[in-house]
Amino acid sequence: MERYGIHLLALSHVYMVTQLKQRCSKGVVQRLTTENVVDVLQLARLCDAPDVCLRSMRLIHSQFKTVEQTEGWKFIREHDPFLELDILQFIDDAESRKKRRRRHRKEQDLYMQLSEAMECIEHICTQGCTLVGPSNVVDNNKKSMTAEKSEPCKAFSTCYGLQLLIRHFAVCKRRNNDKGCLRCKRMLQLFRLHSLICDQPDSCRVPLCRQFRKRGEQDKKMGEDTKWKLLVTRVVSAKAMTSLCQSKKNKCEQAQGV
Repeated sequence: MERYGIHLLALSHVYMVTQLKQRCSKGVVQRLTTENVVDVLQLARLCDAPDVCLRSMRLIHSQFKTVEQTEGWKFIREHDPFLELDILQFIDDAESRKKRRRRHRKEQDLYMQLSEAMECIEHICTQGCTLVGPSNVVDNNKKSMTAEKSEPCKAFSTCYGLQLLIRHFAVCKRRNNDKGCLRCKRMLQLFRLHSLICDQPDSCRVPLCRQFRKRGEQDKKMGEDTKWKLLVTRVVSAKAMTSLCQSKKNKCEQAQGV
């Protein structure tokens, strides 16, 4: 097979010996190199071997700079421009898919971060964290009051950043200016996103939740909440995926512990 694999592939195709053709295809694929990949691709196209074609295309894509220096590539550039065009089109499509996947991963990471931020905002405003939020106050003879600070949460890096934003938002004097404050605008956007996700607006302790809820109802009537609705859908989906992954991880850890 190592010596006559290509020849047997051609013969098995001509005489329609299916099993031999499959074995030859596997053997040829295992012995693909940058030197012979162009020749193998040409033969695979003639012999109707799609698996060999695909693997050859992938190798050319991954090692294109090396393949470009081979005699096989120089030959098809001069004598088979259609094959050259197909290869270049395959490479372009592969790069486009890679860019789309990379962009999709970045978007998913962003939605995951927003989902975590929503949980942290609710956690800060209901339970309190290290810097911001309600705390358990003990009154001793109405003279001294001490607060029990909460321990850092699991998502402390996100939570800490949000706490700093909330503290800034509470004291910022530029918030109501014409130019406004960029940090305050970000905080308002997070509050608005929370209000659209929140399922208990009447009892919610997150600032501005009810106000943004009412504003959202007005925007619905005016048809101006399309972008926010799309954002909410994706953040909720990211949250569901995170919960699912976490539950699977916990089950795996429990199984390993047993």
